[in-house]
Amino acid sequence: MSLPTVLQNLSLPVIASPMFIASGPALVAAQCKAGIVGSFPALNARPAELLDTWLTDLQRELAEYKAANPSAIVGPIAVNQIVHASNARLEHDVEVCVKHQVPIIISSLRAPPKEMLDAVHSYGGIVLHDVVSIRHAHKALEAGVDGLILVAAGAGGHAGALSPFALVGEVRKFFNGPIALSGSIATGDAILAAQAMGADFAYIGSRWLATQESNVSDDYRDAIVESSAADVVYTNLFTGVHGNYLKKSIVNAGLDPDALPESDKSKMSFGDGSSKAKAWRDIWGAGQGVGLMDDVPTTAEMVERLKREYEAARARLSLR
Repeated sequence: MSLPTVLQNLSLPVIASPMFIASGPALVAAQCKAGIVGSFPALNARPAELLDTWLTDLQRELAEYKAANPSAIVGPIAVNQIVHASNARLEHDVEVCVKHQVPIIISSLRAPPKEMLDAVHSYGGIVLHDVVSIRHAHKALEAGVDGLILVAAGAGGHAGALSPFALVGEVRKFFNGPIALSGSIATGDAILAAQAMGADFAYIGSRWLATQESNVSDDYRDAIVESSAADVVYTNLFTGVHGNYLKKSIVNAGLDPDALPESDKSKMSFGDGSSKAKAWRDIWGAGQGVGLMDDVPTTAEMVERLKREYEAARARLSLR
């Protein structure tokens, strides 16, 4: 199986996951300049008209950077689309992405409709869909997506409950296309481990929260650095979908993290992104890998560190 052209020749086999609020143009530009896939949720650009501006500015900045650094590896941009009936912006946001020929679309929650897939495929783009179960993986592939993002236990924000070994292993039994794995991946060693078990890419989110370019408050960054896996709570209270959140932010909101009620999934609503944004501004998503994060580097510094760790892990294994 050969990977789609847009996913070849990255500086590291990493796709940065799109994080609500946190992933803005500054972070995405830094990720792409470091040679990995940079991404953001379309709903982060508010109002909706700002999405066109973000993509215009990002594409210009990356083109100018490449022109000034012809030997540099510049990663592609990916935009996340929430495929849900309550997302009133979906049609508009897809149209904007098609206009800009965004090379990678990451779809979430429900499998993308045929019209969306056809529009992205019309210019050679690809669609990667994130799933938390084998059933969802089958449905996404039946819809015609080009690759899968497997969100395993321990991932920040919306996360599944399956072991990555089980999830990747079962999916590989029926799918030989591109797979990215998410779930507490915060080191170069973990990137190599993801590949060893059958994934093509590591899908990394929380590690970018504690970088200088992330669009989060200093309190949020500090909480990431100070927390460990024991400080992460798995609940569906805040969005209707189970996810991992920092205990400190739950306490700050006046709630008891050990006695959270269940949420009604049918009431989940994304609207224009504003309600979703509030949940992620006040309640901080983070994966179980936070215990491995103890500083706030630039994104470029973080990618270089991941490269060194990745190569060191490969070298260790080659000696055995």
